[in-house]
Parts: sequence; structure tokens; C-alpha cells
Amino acid sequence: MDSKVTIPLLHQMKRDCRKIAGVVAWDYPMARIADRAGIDIVSVGDSVGVNLWGHASPLEVTLDEMLVVCKAARRGVSRALVSCDFPFGPLQEGTGSAVRTAVRLVKEGGADMVKLDGAADFPEAVSAIVRAGIPVFAQFGVTPQTALQYGIPYGAQSAAGAVAPPEMTARLVEQARLLESAGASMLDFTNSGPVAGAAVVKAVSIPVIGGFGGGPWLDGRVRLAHTAIGYAEKWLDSKTETYANVARISLEAFTALIADVRAGRQIKG
Repeated sequence: MDSKVTIPLLHQMKRDCRKIAGVVAWDYPMARIADRAGIDIVSVGDSVGVNLWGHASPLEVTLDEMLVVCKAARRGVSRALVSCDFPFGPLQEGTGSAVRTAVRLVKEGGADMVKLDGAADFPEAVSAIVRAGIPVFAQFGVTPQTALQYGIPYGAQSAAGAVAPPEMTARLVEQARLLESAGASMLDFTNSGPVAGAAVVKAVSIPVIGGFGGGPWLDGRVRLAHTAIGYAEKWLDSKTETYANVARISLEAFTALIADVRAGRQIKG
């Protein structure tokens, strides 16, 4: 598919039962490679703080920092749709703050839409941002608190949504419908599981995709680019299967570079 990705196109993909593929990227080179590969969505996540800058928590990321990475990813993309995360704070501060932040991410950052974490708690902000003419990617789903509420072990491996009791599934469907009625263009369902995930996908007409704890029961998946290619120090010793292991390739390349320098040989490149 070579045409520019738009929200109507993503909605048509759901109707046609064609899966939507996205990656989380924070820089120009990675966004450009993903775009050339044919990815549908480049999601500029606040996970940049922990995964790229070594922060202890994603809560440390600021709006100005999100604008920097959003602009970098935007420059690398010509086909995919670019979504940019709100950092923690503007949404929690109120609707006016949320609208102003969304405007900056679109006007200055070049985002095609904005992603709101915990959006089910702020439907009025979703509606206000949409009224301002900005599409919203609304995140909701199973959290440690909601899992505990229903007596379900929480975690990626426990697949809380897979064993969601009827009342929990009904609540998640209700939240999804609330976000759709508030004007959200897409939903990011975290820790969905095949039971609650499938129920939500069926209940709404907008695409439901997922990263953490998602699966093929959703309308699509989003994966950290660095996870997909094994690009982090932790992948040097990891046994988890990825689509590549750039960390090991990089270690071997740097080791060879050091050897050439030490031996007085001409370096490559």
C-alpha cells in the first residue's frame, strides 16, 4: 500500500479486516526506515525517556522534549501517520491545558494525531481536542489497579484480559464506547487479552490496536522499534526472540573497530 496513510484509510482497513501495523519511534533515522518498510503508524511515545534517555520513569518527560522527538520523527516520515504522546501533566491539569498541548504537538511537532494515556478518565478532554480539529488516539485498558479490583494477576505474561470476568469485559466495552462517542479516532487497548480485546473490537467502529499485552484479536499492533530490532543493551544477553538483534551486531562491530584501531589498521566506512 503506497498511498498516504490517513485516519479514514485506517478506518477502512478495520472494515476490510486488514491489520494495522505501527511502531514506536523517537528519531529521524528509525522513523524513516519504518516508513520505507511500509509501516502504517509511527507513534512517538513518552517511553523515549526510559528507553532512550535512561530516565527512571516516563513521568519525567516534558512537553518540550516530546516536541523535539515528534519533530524528528515527522521529518523521517512521508507516508505513515504520525501520532505523538502527551507527556504526563497537561491532560491531568484540565481540558484547557489539554487542548493547548494538542495544538502545540500538531502545530509545532507536526503530529497527525495525539495520543492520550488513561483517556477513559478524561472523555471531556477528548471531545474538546476533537472539537479543535485534532484527531485523538485514546489509550485505555487493564492497569495494575483494575486488575486488582477484579482479583486478576497483572502482568504481560498473565494476560489479564484473557481471563477477564464478564463484569470487567463489560466495563472495558463501556469505556471503549465512551471514548468513541467522545470523538476518538482510534483506541490503544493495553493488556487486552483475547476475551476483552475481541469484545471491544466488535463493540466499536474505530480501530482498536495495542502494544503492551496486545495480540492478533485486535485490529492491529504497535511495537517499540527498539524492541522489534533488539536495539538496547539488554538484548545482548536476552533469550527473547526478536526480528533482529542489533545490539549483538553493534557489539561485534564496535569490538572489530577497536581491534582495527589498536592494530593500526585502516578503519571501515
